[in-house]
Amino acid sequence: MGNYTDILNRYKKSILKKKNVIGVGFGYKERKGRTTEEEALIVLVKKKVPVSKISKKEIIPQRVQEYKTDVIEIGEVVFHQDRTKKLRPARPGVSIGHYKVSAGTFGAVVRDKKTGTPLILSNNHVLANISNGIDNRARKGDPILQPGTYDDGRTPGDIIGYLERFVPIHSSEGRPDCGVAISIEKAVNFFLHLFRNNYNFRLFKDGETNLVDCAVAKTAGDGLIASKMIEIGDVLGVTEPEINMEVKKSGRSSGLTKGRIVAIEATLTVNMNETDTAVFEDQFITTPLSKPGDSGSLILDMNNNAVGLLFAGSEKATVCNRISNVLEKLSVKF
Repeated sequence: MGNYTDILNRYKKSILKKKNVIGVGFGYKERKGRTTEEEALIVLVKKKVPVSKISKKEIIPQRVQEYKTDVIEIGEVVFHQDRTKKLRPARPGVSIGHYKVSAGTFGAVVRDKKTGTPLILSNNHVLANISNGIDNRARKGDPILQPGTYDDGRTPGDIIGYLERFVPIHSSEGRPDCGVAISIEKAVNFFLHLFRNNYNFRLFKDGETNLVDCAVAKTAGDGLIASKMIEIGDVLGVTEPEINMEVKKSGRSSGLTKGRIVAIEATLTVNMNETDTAVFEDQFITTPLSKPGDSGSLILDMNNNAVGLLFAGSEKATVCNRISNVLEKLSVKF
């Protein structure tokens, strides 16, 4: 390269003052995605914007003295953070969990529709221990840790909030909670034990289907959370999933990943643990973009509109709730 240092020092301050510009340096100009051998002044921007939408004073000149300019979009530059460590204020994308759960992902900051109170959004199985609402696996006020217990989160020092509410998860089959069914079961067992003491009669009800796997927690105090997602930024809106839509997420285990929606309105069976399954309806499926521990991550389109809430997956696919269903069931908003 030529003698570019003086030119860079002379013009960098004025270029850095322009909106959307976050850096400037020297390199080789790119054309149609390929690097040429032409020296250029490289201007780094958060996002490329059409010239027609930029004021004259903010436009990057095509040439600075003998060098052409080349504008390169690199997004927002942030410190790389260990997502499994304690972070205050905690940001969406880090480890979090109910005090009896290993660890999942802090998905987003949402607000109560009635009070406007900021709340931590994640999955039921992250913040409420896969509770069906009557099994005492979780209850309102339970401690929520950041980081989660798998990442050495402990009470009371790592308490970031308290479980506020959750949507119950129903397994594919369940024990009866109807008084009549329980009475019938007891009566049949009374007579059965007269002849076969080592036999028991059990009734099981057909399991209910599920729409969402979601929960929210209140923070334990002011200043403990921030809304800007790690490596993504702020949520700018809400949109519905579409086939072939490009999406992204920021999660505890695999960080920032991108993928594509391959199916919508899906109904599928999900393994909750080694013995229980649950059926979920109206889900959307993406190409694989998650690992264990990413549960609770918010799914967004490339314009930072929320699309879904990640809750399950395999090596070949990721499964997500529609975010509109999540917001409605929890009575929250962005």
